[in-house]
Amino acid sequence: MAGGAMAGGAESFRALLRAANALLQKRRYHAALAVIKGFRNGAVYGAKIRAPHALVMTFLFKSGSLREKLKSIAQATYAHSRNLAYFVFTYKGLLAAQSRLQGKKIPFHSFLAACIGGWLVFGDNNPINSQIIMYLLSRILFGLSRLAVEKGYIPQPKQDPFPLVAALVWGTVLWLFEYHKETLQPSLQSSMTYLYEDSEVWHDLSDFLIYNKRTDSKK
Repeated sequence: MAGGAMAGGAESFRALLRAANALLQKRRYHAALAVIKGFRNGAVYGAKIRAPHALVMTFLFKSGSLREKLKSIAQATYAHSRNLAYFVFTYKGLLAAQSRLQGKKIPFHSFLAACIGGWLVFGDNNPINSQIIMYLLSRILFGLSRLAVEKGYIPQPKQDPFPLVAALVWGTVLWLFEYHKETLQPSLQSSMTYLYEDSEVWHDLSDFLIYNKRTDSKK
């Protein structure tokens, strides 16, 4: 009896799997299924990106117990994963809706869908969203610059402009750090403090080469 029930259960599962695979092959459901898979991919990608970053930044710069640090990492990973999943779901859903209403896909659909998704999902001004927006902003500036050259709006530079861009970026960020530190994002402040301020202070060989700062017992 038990063996027969198990065999019947396995056959039912295989039938369900075949039905699901058949459904995934139907073109009429492609847009809706793409929205669902987009949600899945957004969640997975967000977790893959945020977890190692949060792990490194938390253990490098944050104080607190191990439990508190692990909780912070989990919260940051969940927030990034959730937001990216919601955004992809919203974007692809709006894209499909516009294409269906208008009968075809046009470039403005992408812009409008992403604007709405960005407002709804990333409109809250918090550390996770700020990092994502700043990451995208830098890529947008590079992308628009290349597009302007490609379309002929600005002439092709005779020399590679990257060295000048690098000089201006580093000059500006260090000037802001030295004289207007509060305008920079907290994680960038922490990184620069470690590099440029903590390197000014030491007491002996231990906190000159081995540790960044002396422990309380050595003070």
